[in-house]
Amino acid sequence: MVVPLFNCLPLTQAMLASLQATLPPGLSHEIILVDDGSTDGTREWLHEFAPLRAPPFRVLLNERNLGFAVSNNRGVASARGELLALLNNDLVLLPGWLEPMLGAHLHLSARAGLIGNVQLDARTGAVDHAGLDLTPTAKPVHVRNLPPRLSRLLQPVRPMPAVTGACVLIERAFWQQLGGFDEGYVNGGEDIDLCYRARAAGRVNAVALRSIVRHHVSSSPGRKSRDEQNSHRLARRWRAEFSTDAIRPWCRDHLARAMAVPESREYQLTLATCAFLARLRRTPPPETIPAIEHGLAREFARWEKMFDQDLRPAKI
Repeated sequence: MVVPLFNCLPLTQAMLASLQATLPPGLSHEIILVDDGSTDGTREWLHEFAPLRAPPFRVLLNERNLGFAVSNNRGVASARGELLALLNNDLVLLPGWLEPMLGAHLHLSARAGLIGNVQLDARTGAVDHAGLDLTPTAKPVHVRNLPPRLSRLLQPVRPMPAVTGACVLIERAFWQQLGGFDEGYVNGGEDIDLCYRARAAGRVNAVALRSIVRHHVSSSPGRKSRDEQNSHRLARRWRAEFSTDAIRPWCRDHLARAMAVPESREYQLTLATCAFLARLRRTPPPETIPAIEHGLAREFARWEKMFDQDLRPAKI
């Protein structure tokens, strides 16, 4: 288990207490803590708290703040287990969180990519993450709704394009095959990128719907400071895949709008959309891809303008 740390010492302490209290009895494991240049007393605590100086703990210290991707890569490089659990230090792990993730990995067997779970906002209790999907405009977004209870009982493993790296399970050998997180991302996007590389390698990413944790969302300092750059890097690399994955969301969105405000001139598009969503036709309506590409083009134009402005010299 790899846990990157950057400040937020009280959350770290609570997370580790919940981790040790919820691990299955007899589970062979190691807990690798990677401190990423904390300045709030975390380093002193890591040095002074005696239990951290003995198994199952190991502590690694970055000389300076290097980011989420680098810290996880460094932790995994020293890991010995066959399976990796990457865990944020702002989680609250609930009883029974790990077993469904292990079960999902076993269920997918050789097809298993990254296995995520359901994460509740620690402050509100609302679902913050049940996988990552694409919006109708081809942007990755957290899924914040769960299937009906009966569906979750019958199908507890839900394939998804991607899952968040805040709490994820992956084979160490497969991680090494993929090359770990791309360190060009700075505190965002590296998990989605890894999921898409897993899919490109023929694996299935999935959410274990019976695994539930709480998450103090985006609590690390600087977590959102590079969102636009990360999103741009991600979209450049996976533009074609994002466009394809947005087809069904676009169709669902069109159908919802058509039902709310029926327009006779769009009835053929709506019928074709219904047939596609019901899998009665193999291809989406011809309007779908151009609409998605138009949205992507607008986003890339916005990024180009934004980053061009960022590079201009300041006026004096």
